[in-house]
Amino acid sequence: MSDFRLKVFRSVAKNLSFTKASQELFVSQPAITKHIQELESTYQTRLFDRQGSKISLTEAGKLLLEHCDRILEDYKRLEYEMHLLNNEYMGELRLGASTTIAQYVLPPLLASFIKKFPQVNLSLMNGNSREVEVALQEHRIDLGLVEGVFRLPNLKYTTFLEDELVAVVRTKSKLFIADEIAPEELLNIPLVLRERGSGTLDVIERALLQHNIKLSSLHVLMYLGSTESIKLFLENTDCMGIISIRSICKELAAGTFRVVEIKAMSMLRDFCFVHQQGQESGLVQAFIQFAMHHNRKL
Repeated sequence: MSDFRLKVFRSVAKNLSFTKASQELFVSQPAITKHIQELESTYQTRLFDRQGSKISLTEAGKLLLEHCDRILEDYKRLEYEMHLLNNEYMGELRLGASTTIAQYVLPPLLASFIKKFPQVNLSLMNGNSREVEVALQEHRIDLGLVEGVFRLPNLKYTTFLEDELVAVVRTKSKLFIADEIAPEELLNIPLVLRERGSGTLDVIERALLQHNIKLSSLHVLMYLGSTESIKLFLENTDCMGIISIRSICKELAAGTFRVVEIKAMSMLRDFCFVHQQGQESGLVQAFIQFAMHHNRKL
């Protein structure tokens, strides 16, 4: 029911590109231009300044963008609540999840949700925790699922699952590392860790500081952008990784990796839902409730 021209305008305004909006919405570029021209004709004002190949929002465009986000959110809420009268769940739900959650937690949950609510149009953006929070603030997603210990004051976080990070090496590694080590021994062990901005690295850094060890003091061979990359790196290199226990269940069962205990260094964390304060739609709440009900299976 929502005005598609507003979706087009928001996409162009966020990307500052007609081409990117065309790719994002799967609409031809001439159609994108036509929708913007119709809006400018309706309001009798220019919405974008055009300077060569670059565009920028006019004051009128900035004002429309402020209202646009609220209007489209109201349309989504209306669609959800109208269908709810008939016990139906319909509409669009855009999720964003940090890498570990997207790879090892969400897939079975999404499969169950789609099976129960087949008329919900579900999409998933994958990135690290900071990228998910930025996407939420820019209204590119409706609900985020993140890991880590840092919280932004303008966002609401709700814990739904606990996780633990563990140190691992490949079973056939030539490094002599005991099954249990002291935290200070990490200073002499080559490591592969997740990248800056990841919730995983946030937790590791916080745990190290409890023992007066700075991340910059460690011998880090590589910072990699996903847990799967770290696992493949570990399989081919004599070093240690620190990753979610959820990500290595198969490798531990197969004897590919072994866990190294670090004395008195707990690396527990929460997986959290995150959304804009006071802006959760009906579908967002429906998904959160569904996940909470199914979290024992995760």
